[in-house]
Amino acid sequence: MRSPMPTQPVNPLPPVVVALFVMIVLIEAAFALGARGLVGGAGAVGWRAEAIQVYGFNGAILDWMLETGRWPPEHLMRLVTYQFVHGTFTHALFAAIMLLALGKMVGEVFGALATLAIFVISGAVGAAVFGLALDDPAWLIGAFPGVYGLIGGFTYLLWMRLGQVGAQQARAFTLIGFLLGIQLVFGLLFGLSNDWLADIAGFAAGFGMSFVVSPGGWARLRARMRRD
Repeated sequence: MRSPMPTQPVNPLPPVVVALFVMIVLIEAAFALGARGLVGGAGAVGWRAEAIQVYGFNGAILDWMLETGRWPPEHLMRLVTYQFVHGTFTHALFAAIMLLALGKMVGEVFGALATLAIFVISGAVGAAVFGLALDDPAWLIGAFPGVYGLIGGFTYLLWMRLGQVGAQQARAFTLIGFLLGIQLVFGLLFGLSNDWLADIAGFAAGFGMSFVVSPGGWARLRARMRRD
């Protein structure tokens, strides 16, 4: 008589979320080790600064592309690549932890491609809004706009579930309100940077995309449009 197969107490993380997490961790590890002279020789001390210049996003570059009508790939890629470059180890750590938590909750429902699309497109939208709405010379780096897109996906799931049970759907936005409140407090204490706008835009993009990329979302959207 065969013994029953052991069950996993915790569902495994979606592979796409693990892949994004590993990319962030490996890049940050290279920067940290290089800054300490453990890898890469003397030139490795400047790896982080060089990566920000090559892969970070800057509104001035977007303005230049709009003015000239030229869209070179080495600049277009910044809309995505900036999310994998962080300013400090702590910056990368918090982004990676939030990516794992939100990516797991969204990925288990939405699937791999939809989760990846939300992260990448939300990050790109966040950067575009940051560049178009502000005249800020600072570099935009870090995964938080994409992570906030995943928060948008998670908020959509809560919003749908609350609607199904007849509860107040506005409660679904408690998490984003809490996070923005924390950002405001830290901004008042340590100085507020303008990257909060990219985070909010990323959240809005993730929430909006969820109406289409969630399971059955496109069918529900078409049915609603036909009724209207």
